[in-house]
Amino acid sequence: MMLVSTISYIDRNTLALLAPSILRDTHLTNEQYGFIISAFSIAYMLANPLWGRILDRIGVRAGMTAAVSLWTVASALHAFATGFRSFAAARTVLGFGEGATFPGSLRTVIQTLPPELRSRGIALSYSGGSFGALVTPIVVTPVAAAWGWKGAFWFTGAVGALWLAMWAALSRRPDLARPKEIGVESGHPRWADARVWAFIAAYALGAFPAAFVLYQAAIYLNVVLHKSQIQIGVVLWIPPLGWEIGYFFWGWVTDRFTRAGASIPAVRRLFLVLTCLSLPLAAVPRAGSFPVALAMLFFAMFVTSGFIIGAVAYATSHYSTRHSGLIAGVGAGSWSAVVAIAMPVVGRLFDLRLYDAAFGLATLFPVAGYAVWRALNR
Repeated sequence: MMLVSTISYIDRNTLALLAPSILRDTHLTNEQYGFIISAFSIAYMLANPLWGRILDRIGVRAGMTAAVSLWTVASALHAFATGFRSFAAARTVLGFGEGATFPGSLRTVIQTLPPELRSRGIALSYSGGSFGALVTPIVVTPVAAAWGWKGAFWFTGAVGALWLAMWAALSRRPDLARPKEIGVESGHPRWADARVWAFIAAYALGAFPAAFVLYQAAIYLNVVLHKSQIQIGVVLWIPPLGWEIGYFFWGWVTDRFTRAGASIPAVRRLFLVLTCLSLPLAAVPRAGSFPVALAMLFFAMFVTSGFIIGAVAYATSHYSTRHSGLIAGVGAGSWSAVVAIAMPVVGRLFDLRLYDAAFGLATLFPVAGYAVWRALNR
């Protein structure tokens, strides 16, 4: 599951990495690019809870096979895109398929690990996303340099096909091959429950800076710091490395100090610390050098993973693990909804070269997430 989340982020981040070249060749604006990201995000938002319910019913073997097959085809179809509509269509299908990634990851963790290890299990399976963002520039940049950006999308499709072949063998394990009934600890997530909205606020708003950095870093480094596509590809693994390290660090912290999310006072302290640590992101446009800007983006993504781990641990400690796929789907789907709404605005701010406003806006999301979560958990 770590590997499939790695592949999903390679697929989605290839567009972000190659955005300077693609926007130049297709004459897309930053605002149009923002709407293309929104197309993915809306489909991803709707698909996450849907795939969560499907995986809870039919199991991860059949469900993940169907989902990865769909998004592998969609990834390869990017090679045929020529403008706004074709890119938006390819991203929509990709987003719908990738909606199974984290519901499948959490469902697998719940089925295979005891409660005291689950936050670290979540960290491992979810960390594929940050690892995928980390390796995308390292792997995709030379492919694009040799065969162009269209060749890069053929490459991502081939990687998905290889994972499907591996999964066909691995998923024969008895605990993965069939849906498994997991004992009920608490209950069913309901929209009227304040804890559901607290979970959504912490996850979706707290984790928004991850999307902001993933989708806008290449453009910022190109336009503001005047780095070429090749120079960007050489260093753009650095911010996601913070995300990757953060998953394991905050996973250990959550298991060790918050009783896997069950201690509300401990989670409150955790989210307060994370909120304070997220504030330096607003100062990136004031960074005096390229290395300092990269370091600040690295730190912002390190902090973001703490919100994800803490929010999922909080939700799984309050609701039945029978609904683990749905919980993961609601979290990732709500995050995608926030991304869909915010990214066109961010793109417009980038078109206007209002970089202070764009980074300041991204920094406000974790602050709002903590405020809402705290208000709902008094």
